[in-house]
Amino acid sequence: MQVLIARVEISQEGDLYVGLWRDLDVCSFGKTIEEAKNSLREALEAFAEECAAMGTLPEVLEEAGFVRQNGTWLSRQPLSAELLTAA
Repeated sequence: MQVLIARVEISQEGDLYVGLWRDLDVCSFGKTIEEAKNSLREALEAFAEECAAMGTLPEVLEEAGFVRQNGTWLSRQPLSAELLTAA
């Protein structure tokens, strides 16, 4: 089994919470933040299982900027994160 550690975002859209894994454009939703997280985790697992079945998981993850450390795939981490304003 592959272990993936991914940076995800949770936002609210209307009455739902949306979980997004930007690195590979995988998203899911739920009625609560926890439901959105669990639903996104299931979507991530399904994505990884399908890629593994096709034999493309390492290639897909490497192209998305993941690195493998001690058997775990880690998503790229920003050196800086901030909000900018442009006029």
